[in-house]
Amino acid sequence: MKYFTFAAGLFTASMTLAQTPIFTIYAPDYFASEWGPGPAIEAAFEESCSCDLQFKTGDVMSRIILEGERTEADAVIGLNTDITKKARETGLFAAHGQDNAQLTLPIEWSDEIFLPFNYGHTAFIYNTEKVANPPASFDALVNSGTDLSLVIQDPRSSISGLALVLWVKAVYGEQAEAVWQKLAPKILTVTKGWSESYGLFSDGEADMVLSYTTSPAYHIVAENDLTKKAAIFPEGHYFMVELAAKIASTDVPDLADAFLAFIMTDQFQNIIPEGNWSLPAALPKSQWPQAFQDLPLPEKVLFYSEEEAANLRKETIEEWRRALSK
Repeated sequence: MKYFTFAAGLFTASMTLAQTPIFTIYAPDYFASEWGPGPAIEAAFEESCSCDLQFKTGDVMSRIILEGERTEADAVIGLNTDITKKARETGLFAAHGQDNAQLTLPIEWSDEIFLPFNYGHTAFIYNTEKVANPPASFDALVNSGTDLSLVIQDPRSSISGLALVLWVKAVYGEQAEAVWQKLAPKILTVTKGWSESYGLFSDGEADMVLSYTTSPAYHIVAENDLTKKAAIFPEGHYFMVELAAKIASTDVPDLADAFLAFIMTDQFQNIIPEGNWSLPAALPKSQWPQAFQDLPLPEKVLFYSEEEAANLRKETIEEWRRALSK
């Protein structure tokens, strides 16, 4: 009898698992890692969805394009406007159905397909114990001596690297390639991704690293380290926003809709600052953690629409490549 009860329990548990719908989200590796916001978001959403949220990680854009209509994703998260033109053209996405007026971005947002969940600005981060007089402007950085060393990311493989070449283009226009020629002697190395660059900076190998205005918050909150600062330039900083979207062909559309609605809640938005070390897209500044409220942020925000970014991508990368190959 005891055996029967045990076996019946297993059977019931198996039936319950079989009836629990799986909700699949394609996400970047960092998002679902133990250091990213994914685990907290998964646990919070599962409290109300009666589902099993599963993140499948990797290069979201490439995977979606490769799989097309055969994709297993019900939703995606982690795209940004510098690459969404190509994503939109696949026709795989449905309207997010959320009220864009609830967003607290520093720019107007009217997109009905891609829903912002966080944002930030590109910036060069320095250590106050190594750099006593950081450049006070982008011009000052460009014209600084070669004793100032930088680490940046490759725009062909890195979203932040692509944002940098667009940032330079937004500030300098037709002079962008000449600016890259002046920056080249100061660039210690170009890494494939952000983490390699930031690791070199953290190890003291370079004076400044291409990162985000919110990066110092990590050091303040997690390490009680006040020595890392973002150099704020009056020319403006390039705006980056990360996005989520619903797959039109999902067989769990109600879950996809519920997840997009969840993104707009305070519960989700409060996970972002210290889970993703970026700014929440739908939360007033007065509700940010104090370390984020105290961060210096740029007064001028530079931004290319997805159409503009797509049109400039090849040109800006070529300007960067030619200048650094000389």
